[in-house]
Amino acid sequence: MSSVAMPFYQRRHKHFDQSYRNIQTRYVLEEYAARKAASRQAAYYESPGLGKTTCRLCARRARTLAHEAIQESRKRTHEQKSHASEEKRIRFASELSALEKEIHTARHHAREHLDRLAIQRMVEENMALERHAVEESISRAPEILVRLRSHTVWEKMSVSLCFTVQGFPTPVVQWYKNEELITPASDPAKYRIESKYGVHVLHINRADFDDSATYSAVATNVHGQASTNCAVIVRRFREDEEPHPAGIMPFHLPLSYDVCFTHIDVQFLEKFGVTFGTEGETLTLKCSMLITPDLKRLRPRAEWYRDDVLIKDSKWTKLYFGEGQAALSFTHLNKDDEGLYTLRMVTKGGVSEYSAYLFVRDADALIAGAPGAPMDVKCHDANRDYVIVTWKPPNTTSESPVIGYFVDKCEVGLENWVQCNDAPVKICKYPVTGLYEGRSYIFRVRAVNSAGISRPSRVSEPVAALDPVDLERTQTIHVDEGRKIVISKDDLEGDIQIPGPPTNVHASEISKTYVVLSWDPPVPRGREPLTYFIEKSMVGSGSWQRVNAQVAVKSPRYAVFDLAEGKSYVFRVLSASKHGVSDPSEITQPIQPQDTIVVPSAPGRVVATRNTKTSVVVQWDKPKHEEDLYGYYIDYSVVGSNRWEPSNHKPIKYNRFVVHGLETGEQYVFRVKAVNAVGFSENSQESEAITVQAALTCPSYPHGITLLNCDGHSMTLGWKAPKYSGGSPILGYYMDKREANHQNWHEVNSSLITRTIYTVEDLTEDAFYEFRVAAANLVGIGQPSDPSEHFKCKAWTMPEPGPAYELTVCEVRNTSLVLLWKAPVYEGKSPITGYLVDYKEVDTEDWITANEKPTSKRYFKVTDLHEGHTYVFKVRAVNDAGVGKSSEISEPVLVEARPGTKEIFSGVDDEGNIFLAFECKEATDASHFAWGKSYEEIDDSDKFKIETEGNHSKLYFKNPDKSDLGTYSVSVSDTDGVSSSFVMDDEEFERLMTLSNEIKNPTIPLKSELAYEVLEKGEVRFWIQAESLSPDSTFRFVINDKEVENSDRHKINCDRSNGIIEMVMDRFTIDNEGTYTVQIQDGKAKNQSSLVLIGDAFKAVLADSELQRKEFLRKQGPHFSEFLYWEVTEECEVLLACKVANTKKETVFKWYKDGSGIDVDEVPDLQKGECHLSIPRLSRKDEGVYKATLSDDRGHDVSALELSGKVYDDIILALSRVSGKSASPLKILCTEEGIRLQCFLKYYNEEMKVNWSHRESKISSGEKMKIGGGEDVAWLQIGEPTEKDKGNYTFEIFGDKESYKRTLDLSGQGIFIRPDLHDRGKVIGGLPDVVTIMDGKTLNLTCTVFGNPDPEVVWFKNDKAFELNEHYAFSLEQGKYASLTIKGVTSEDSGKYSIHVKNKYGGETVDVTVSVYKHGETMPEIKPGQLAKPRRIPPSEEV
Repeated sequence: MSSVAMPFYQRRHKHFDQSYRNIQTRYVLEEYAARKAASRQAAYYESPGLGKTTCRLCARRARTLAHEAIQESRKRTHEQKSHASEEKRIRFASELSALEKEIHTARHHAREHLDRLAIQRMVEENMALERHAVEESISRAPEILVRLRSHTVWEKMSVSLCFTVQGFPTPVVQWYKNEELITPASDPAKYRIESKYGVHVLHINRADFDDSATYSAVATNVHGQASTNCAVIVRRFREDEEPHPAGIMPFHLPLSYDVCFTHIDVQFLEKFGVTFGTEGETLTLKCSMLITPDLKRLRPRAEWYRDDVLIKDSKWTKLYFGEGQAALSFTHLNKDDEGLYTLRMVTKGGVSEYSAYLFVRDADALIAGAPGAPMDVKCHDANRDYVIVTWKPPNTTSESPVIGYFVDKCEVGLENWVQCNDAPVKICKYPVTGLYEGRSYIFRVRAVNSAGISRPSRVSEPVAALDPVDLERTQTIHVDEGRKIVISKDDLEGDIQIPGPPTNVHASEISKTYVVLSWDPPVPRGREPLTYFIEKSMVGSGSWQRVNAQVAVKSPRYAVFDLAEGKSYVFRVLSASKHGVSDPSEITQPIQPQDTIVVPSAPGRVVATRNTKTSVVVQWDKPKHEEDLYGYYIDYSVVGSNRWEPSNHKPIKYNRFVVHGLETGEQYVFRVKAVNAVGFSENSQESEAITVQAALTCPSYPHGITLLNCDGHSMTLGWKAPKYSGGSPILGYYMDKREANHQNWHEVNSSLITRTIYTVEDLTEDAFYEFRVAAANLVGIGQPSDPSEHFKCKAWTMPEPGPAYELTVCEVRNTSLVLLWKAPVYEGKSPITGYLVDYKEVDTEDWITANEKPTSKRYFKVTDLHEGHTYVFKVRAVNDAGVGKSSEISEPVLVEARPGTKEIFSGVDDEGNIFLAFECKEATDASHFAWGKSYEEIDDSDKFKIETEGNHSKLYFKNPDKSDLGTYSVSVSDTDGVSSSFVMDDEEFERLMTLSNEIKNPTIPLKSELAYEVLEKGEVRFWIQAESLSPDSTFRFVINDKEVENSDRHKINCDRSNGIIEMVMDRFTIDNEGTYTVQIQDGKAKNQSSLVLIGDAFKAVLADSELQRKEFLRKQGPHFSEFLYWEVTEECEVLLACKVANTKKETVFKWYKDGSGIDVDEVPDLQKGECHLSIPRLSRKDEGVYKATLSDDRGHDVSALELSGKVYDDIILALSRVSGKSASPLKILCTEEGIRLQCFLKYYNEEMKVNWSHRESKISSGEKMKIGGGEDVAWLQIGEPTEKDKGNYTFEIFGDKESYKRTLDLSGQGIFIRPDLHDRGKVIGGLPDVVTIMDGKTLNLTCTVFGNPDPEVVWFKNDKAFELNEHYAFSLEQGKYASLTIKGVTSEDSGKYSIHVKNKYGGETVDVTVSVYKHGETMPEIKPGQLAKPRRIPPSEEV
C-alpha cells in the first residue's frame, strides 16, 4: 500500500456495504454477524445424524405430525367400535385410506422442505467459510492514508480537521486535544465528529484563542493502532498583529490577581489596527466594545499591556475607559513606545483581549544623515555619587554607523542639561559619577555618527543619589500597642576613632575604557561619615598612584578611567573619617581593561512566510552566542531596488516577527541583525524573495442559492462562488439538504461538484426543502453557506422564463459598472428574447429599469450612477409570454473606483505579436485571470493564447483580423472584484497592426531620405543616410527600373560607419530625367527611398547643374567673387561695391550706367580684390542700371545692379537709418507765418519716410501745418499758432530696422506765440469757393467763426455791403455759426459774396462765387471739394 498522502476527495475508496452507516453501527453489525456465523457453525457440528437429508428440528416436527395422526386414528377407531354397523366400517375404511394418503403427502412435503433447508444450510456454510477466508485475507491494522494537516485560522472562524484511514475490521477513531479525550456530548456547540467513506472529520465551531492546541486522532481495531496529529493556531484578526498561543509566544502576559465580582460579557466592536507613528506625534489607540450587562457600579476592568509590561498612567501615557470605549493616549511618541499592545477586559467570567502592534518611526534628523535617537534609557546601581546608565542603540539602516554616545544629566526640577562624557562612549553603558548626595537626576542619551548628533532620547525615570546600605543599617522593631523601637548600627558600634580597611574589593564591571570597583564598608564603620580613596598600580611597576586624590568617594563603588589598553592593574581602597585614614584594603587580583561583551554573531537562516495581504512573518535562526543580546532589528527591501528600510525601530527579543505595512503583490527580501551593548552584528543573509499575499486558508462560504428549475421530482439550484478562495483554487462544492422543519442535514453529493449549478434528484413532490453549500480547496472544506429559502418541489409550468443566475458585478468605476449574468435554466414556453436590468439605491423602494428595450446580451453596462452611492441590481428574462421571474438581488455595490485601479492596455511585443495586458497587484497564487470577449470566456485556442505570470496576464492574438474587433474583458478571481475591459475598435486595430507589421517586417531607420545636391562643377550627388549600417549590409541604385553599377559616369560609394550611401553623376543631361531609387538590406531589415525628377523638378536640377558648370568655367578667368552690391556710409554716401578674383595686371575693369561708361577719378586696384563707385547725394536722377566688367585674354565677366524700384527704396531706408542716428534735437524758429520746428540731419530727402505728430496724433501737411525740408533739415511750419497748438511735437524718421524720434514740448513756449494770431477773428471753415445753383432754389451759406473777443460778422456782395430783407436773411447763432440765406435765387443773385470776421486783433475775409443757371440749362462744371481760402485783415484795417 502506498504511503503517499493525498486529499480524501482525490482518492478512490473501496466501500463494502456500510456506505452511509457510522462507525458504531457498523461495529455492532459486524459483531452480531460474527456471533451468528459462529452459532450456526457450532449447531452444524453438534446436530445428530438424520441421514444426509434430515436435521434434528425436521425430525422432531415429523414425529410430532406422526404422533398426532396416530392419536386421531385411535380416536376414530374408538368411535367406530361404538357403532357396529357396516356402514361405519365402510366409512372408517374410507377415512383411514384418506388419512394414510394425507400422511404420505405430508411426509413428502416435509422431506422436500428438509431438502431445501439442507441445501440452504450448505450454501450458508460455504459462504461462511469463504467470508472467513476473505476476512482473514483483508484483516489488517489501521493505516492512515491522508494525515491531519495543521491549520492557522482567524478567531470566530470554524475549522475542520480531516484524515483518511483504512483497516479491517473498521477502526474505531477517538479524538484528543492536548492528549485529553474530546467528547462532543460535553460541548455539542463546539465539537462535531463525522465519519464518512473512511474519512473522519472533527469540526471545531467558531474557534477562539483557547482552541489553539495540538489535536490527535487515534484509530484502533483488533489488529493494531495508528495515530496522526496536527497543530491549530487561532489568530486574532487578519489585519492586525496576532498574539501567539501558549507555548509559541516567547513571553506570557501576566494575569491580574484582582477579580471583578460579576459575570459580564465583552464583545469588541471597533478595534485599533496595526498602527504607524513618528516620534514627537500624539497618538491614541481606541477600542469600542459592547458590554452586557452594562452596570455602572460593576464594570469590567480595562488593562493595557506593552509586550509583557502592564501600562499605567504616566507623563507619556494616559488611560481612559468609559462609555463603551477604552483608549490609550500617547502625549509624545518615542521609540520606547513601540511594541505589541494588548487590551484585556477582565471580568469574573473570564478575560477578553485584543492585540495589535504599534510601530514608531524615527523623527527627521536635525542634521541630514544623523542617526536616530537611542531608547530605553535606564539607571542601575545608584549610590551617593554614582549611577550606571544603560540604553539601547538605534537602528541605522540607511545612515552611517554609530561611533559613540553622549550621556547628559539634569537635576530634577531644573532644565540645565550637562554632558557627562567629553568623548563619545562606544558601548551602551556608562558610569556617571560626580552626583550630589540626596539629589534626584534624570538622564538622556544622544547618538553620534560621521554626519552629526542625533536627537536626544526620552529621559529616564528620576533616580536619587542615595546609598542603599544606609537603610540596612537601621532596624525597626514593632512592639505592642503600635509602638516601635528603631535601632541604628551607629549606636551599637559606638565611637570608632580610625576606621578599618574596606573588604571584598573587586571589579564589578570591566570594559575597554574603564573598570568599576566595588567593595564592602569596614565593619564596624562607626558613626562618623566615611569616604574612600582608591589607589592603582600597574602590575610590575611597584608604585601606587591615588586615583581620586582631589575628590573623596562617598559610595562603595567607583569607576576608574584613564587605564592603558593592554596593561594589567591591581587596586586597593582606603577608608577615611575625620579621625584618620585606614590601612589599605587587600590588593585585588590583576585586572586588565577589556570588553567582556563582544559584538554578536550574525543571525542564521532567515525564512519569510505569507501572513496577510500587507504583512509577512519573518523567522530566523538565533546566533550561536545570544547572551547579553538586546534583541534584533529586521530590515526589508523591494526586490531589485537595493534600498533597505527598517521594519522595527526597537529591538525585539524573540526570533519571529510579523513585518507590517507592505504592499500587496510586491516582492520583498528580508535581513536581520543582532544587537547588544557593544553594537550590531553583521547582517544576516537575505531571505528568499517572497510575494506579499494572504496565507492559505479554507475558502469563504458560497452565497446566493437560487432555484433555477423544478420538475416535481428534482430541483436545479445555482449559487455564487465564495468571495475568497483562501489562497488556493476551489476544487468543488458539497451540498446538503433538509426538509422544512427538520433539524438534520443530509448530504446530497458524495463527490465534488465542480460547477456552481447542480440538480438534486429524488425529491418528494410538494415538499419544502432548504439547501446549503460548502466550498473545498487544498486546505479543506470551508464554512457552509447560510441556508437557502424554503423551495417547494412543484413542477414549473408557467409560460414565462425562470430567473437568471450568477449575477456578477465588475468594472466598478465612479459612475458606472458592468453587470453579468447567466441565462435561465427554465426558458418557459418560448425562447428568451432579451433581458431587463433593474437597480435601486439601498434603503429606497423604487426600482429603476436601466434599459428601455430588452438586451439580447448577457451583460449590460449601467451608467449615470452617483459616485459614492450604494446600489443593488436584479435581472429579468423576457420571452413572448412576458417578463419572467426576477433573479436574486445582488449584493450592495458601492459605486466608487478603487484607488490604484488599473485598466487593460494594448501593445505589441518584440516578435510583433499583438496583445492585451493586465496587471493586478492583489492577485494571489489562487487567482485566475479570466479573459473574455463580449464578456464570454475565451476558449478558442486557435485565435488566442493566454499567458499569466505572477500578477501579470496577457492575451495574445494569434492571427489578428477584423473579426477580432469588439469588447475584451478580464476579471481576477480571489480578489475584491478586480476587473477591466478594453474596446478594440478599427482605429486601435489599425494602429496595432501597423506596429506589428513594422516589427515583423523591420525597416532600416533613415536619418535622411534620398536627396540630391549640385556640386561645384555641375556634378549631381544623390545620397541617403541610415541610422546605422552593419558591415554585412547591401544596397543598390536603380534609375528608371534599371540598376546602376559603379562606373566613371556613376561613382557609387558607401560609408557604413556613418550610414551614408552616395552616387555622383559626372554629367547631368536631359537624358537623366526619371525616378531614382536606393534599396538597402541589412539582415532582415529593409528600406528604400525614391526621388522623382520629372518635369519642373528635373528642369530645376538640370538648370542648377548647368549653372554650376558655367560658374565653374566662369571662375577659370577673371570673375566677380561677389557681384555688385550697395552699402551706405556714415556720411550718407551710397557705395556700389563688388569683389573680384583671379585677376592680373592686364585685366581691365570698367563702370557703366545705362550702357554708358562712367568716368572715375581713380582706377581701382584689382589686386586688393574690391572695387567701389561712390554716389554722394542719392536722388531720383541716380536711378538706372549699373554694370561692372572684367576682361582679359582668359575671359570676360559682367556684374549688374539695377538701382531702381525696391533697391532704390531699400537704399532710402538705409540712408534714413544713418541720417536718423544723426538727427539733432528739435529746434524752434519764429517766422512771419508762425512757428517752424526744425530737425537737422546729415542727409534729408523728401522720399524718406518721416512722420510729424502732435500729442501722439499724426499731422498731415496742409494750410495750417506744412511739412517740408532741405538737404540737411526737416521742418514743420505751424501757421498762426494758437493755444490749441501747444503740446508735445514728435518728429520720427523710419529706417530699415527701426525708427528714430525727436520730441519737443511747446506747452511752455508762450513767448513765441503772437496774441493777435491767437485771438483775431477768423473763419474756421465750411464755405466753398464756388457755388452753382438753379434759379428758384434757396441758397444757404454757413460757416463757423471764431475770435476773442467775439468778432463782428459782415456780409458783402461784390465788395459792397447790402441790406437784409426778406430775400436776404442773416443769422449768427451761439456767437460762432454764421449763415446767409437767399430765398428764391435768380440770375441777378450771381456774383461774389464775402464774409468779413474781425475784432480788435484783426480778422479774415472769405470770398464765395455764386453762379445761378436757369432750368433746362446745363450746369456749369466746377472742381469738387475746393474750399474758399481766407484773406487776412490786419488790426488797423476797417471793415
